[in-house]
Amino acid sequence: MAVQGVREEWFPAGMERSREILRRAVPLLRRAVRGEKAPSVTEIAQRTRSPFRVLVSTVISARTKDEVTAAASERLFARTAAPAGMAALTERTIAKLIFPAGFYRTKARSIRALSRMIVDDFGGRVPDTIDGLLALPGVGRKTANLVVTHGFGKPGICVDTHVHRITNRLGAVRTRNPHETEFALRAVLPKRHWIEINELLVTYGKRICAPISPFCSRCAVSDRCGRVGVKRTR
Repeated sequence: MAVQGVREEWFPAGMERSREILRRAVPLLRRAVRGEKAPSVTEIAQRTRSPFRVLVSTVISARTKDEVTAAASERLFARTAAPAGMAALTERTIAKLIFPAGFYRTKARSIRALSRMIVDDFGGRVPDTIDGLLALPGVGRKTANLVVTHGFGKPGICVDTHVHRITNRLGAVRTRNPHETEFALRAVLPKRHWIEINELLVTYGKRICAPISPFCSRCAVSDRCGRVGVKRTR
């Protein structure tokens, strides 16, 4: 599949080799995380099927522990789970409800502003495209992709620090940031894996493939991992 703007240097041994690494790794990773608790945003998406809840909980989740995100989202949605209701709340009220999420005051400002924009500019409905979502205050590509995939079931690749780190560590890509990783993966990751890749690698990154000193002795793909940048393992 051709993807505009793809660079050859993103693929250390060529695109075909990158495809093969990912094709073999995904089923093994899927089995390895089977039975693990899903990330809070995934759980909210599966339980509610609400794009707005996915959007807001994803905003809350940035630089915040999963258990804090889950509790903060539950408190906020108990007050209101509709764009109009959220826009009617004060920033102070939203901040109080989502505390102690990281940067809770900034997130409260974004949540209220994006809710107002959804009401005023999108007829009260969350946009279902990446471009539409990126127009909302406080929404970047990670959040937009998560809403498109988990909120609407459309193809997209949500790349956070776990996805960026692990795909580079495997040797599947050689990218400098999550933005480049997203577009590299769009070129080589089979489309059937796009939606699941974030949940797989977030879960695996927390349990096994830690940022520092990963548990390579327990890794399901250790025999085919390039261990790029790994200096110490367990």
